[in-house]
Amino acid sequence: MITTRKLYTALLIAIAAILIMPASGCKKDEDPARETSYDLKVQDVLGVTGTVTFIESSKTASTITIKLNGAPTGTHPAALYTNTIAEGGAVAVSLNPVDASGTSTTSVNTLTYEQLIAYDGFIKVVKSSTESGVILAQGDIGGNVITDISISYPLITIADFGVSGTALFEKRVNGSALLTIKLDGTIAGEFYPASINLSSIATIGGGPVTKTLSHVNGTTGESYTTIRNLDGGLDITYDNWLVYNGYINIYQTAVHYDNIICHGNIGSNVD
Repeated sequence: MITTRKLYTALLIAIAAILIMPASGCKKDEDPARETSYDLKVQDVLGVTGTVTFIESSKTASTITIKLNGAPTGTHPAALYTNTIAEGGAVAVSLNPVDASGTSTTSVNTLTYEQLIAYDGFIKVVKSSTESGVILAQGDIGGNVITDISISYPLITIADFGVSGTALFEKRVNGSALLTIKLDGTIAGEFYPASINLSSIATIGGGPVTKTLSHVNGTTGESYTTIRNLDGGLDITYDNWLVYNGYINIYQTAVHYDNIICHGNIGSNVD
């Protein structure tokens, strides 16, 4: 009788194990794919909005889906580029064009989901193959995404030039910085050189230029510079700028101490 009970118990355990095995397999197969979305911002055509979504297809492949609203009729070329929007870059992956429904879906075997969400790049959609200079929407992705961490410094006018504004440092996910300069009083059609210099604006004779910045567009009054390193090649992060011994100069034409139209201290030089 005891032997029979033992056999019966062993049989029940074996049956339970068989039932559990396929159940576990089904649960694994039904796990949802991971995905991350980023905003695509309007550029040259007003009213266009969109998103790009990275979806994990497998451990070695992924899917990139773009969805646009308000795009003109027709198909619109799209690509994943290296670097940031502010820097510009080369095409890393050509994506399927955005079609009449406003959608583009591309399977990618060269980049995994994990690589995409940390990628040093951006997505850009242009109007057409013959109008590639007209950008419908674009957005930084992966490690280049802007966080909520930022700091702003005033730029003060010099003499009677009447130009003043702000310098905004924003932290990216990868720790680098986007520097946005916005000025009032600039002249449409002009371009104004800009730089970060060592020391403070009180330095007699001016400190040396340590980082050359993108020129300020006089029409918009704006410039955008992604900063990963100084002109000499030294790596620098957003956090470094918070304590940096420096100041920003905006110049009327060439980079010259006698040609400064506005400036402002940054980092450790700000009270």
